[in-house]
Amino acid sequence: MRLVSTVGFTLIAAMLAGCVTAPASTSATAPVAPSHLDTVQAAATLRICTPGDYKPFSFQKADGSYEGIDVDLMNGFAASLGAKPAWVKTTWANLLPDLAAGKCDMAVGGVSVTTDRQKKAFFSAPYMVNGKTPIARCADVAKYTSVAAIDQPGTRVIFNPGGSNERFARANFKRAQMTLHGENITIFDEILAGRADVFVTEAAEALTQQKLKPGLCAVNPDKPLQYGEMGWMLPRDDVAFKAYVDQWLHLNQAGGDFQRTMDRWLK
Repeated sequence: MRLVSTVGFTLIAAMLAGCVTAPASTSATAPVAPSHLDTVQAAATLRICTPGDYKPFSFQKADGSYEGIDVDLMNGFAASLGAKPAWVKTTWANLLPDLAAGKCDMAVGGVSVTTDRQKKAFFSAPYMVNGKTPIARCADVAKYTSVAAIDQPGTRVIFNPGGSNERFARANFKRAQMTLHGENITIFDEILAGRADVFVTEAAEALTQQKLKPGLCAVNPDKPLQYGEMGWMLPRDDVAFKAYVDQWLHLNQAGGDFQRTMDRWLK
């Protein structure tokens, strides 16, 4: 049996001592912030940012309450955490800043998944494919079947500020007459009144508004101008919360409740 020399033993002892004391150097690091998964349960309140102007996802009624696909889903999601939903009114321009500032635990209401937003926030797994689709007066549907057809000097394009609709309009329409309209709710009335010709939004909204506004028609909603997905926007770096959100959504879809919610609003 070989014996370890005194020098060797001293070296090994020093190495072991270093191994034992090394973790102590990490104890001074900043404490990890608690996950929203914990804080929501502790507060029994889920704070949800939404613009509340986007049927059929989230719409604020005259009495101040909210309705829509995301509203129904959030009621179930909040209940799974033993919490009640608390709606935080915002705008599309302030949706991401309000989430990043901690004014809410998540943001919903027909939010398109984009790489620009992904730089500053997490997204849930997408729950809907919902591409960009024009809506126009029914008599004019044949005029606006492509980006090139819309982007003509005589076309009056209207769009709402702060979200993916504005980004799409500014990126794709260079020759058309462009009008920024502050209220998403009344854009459709502008088209009916003849003060604008076409608005490009998500297919689900276009289909919903053609039912609500006789005289307006979605243009080829089954063949959108641009592929798009929708999801819920979540605080960046909160891995535990995102994992819970995704698993709840998966189980809700697999169990059929999700589809029943969609059918209630889209059929």
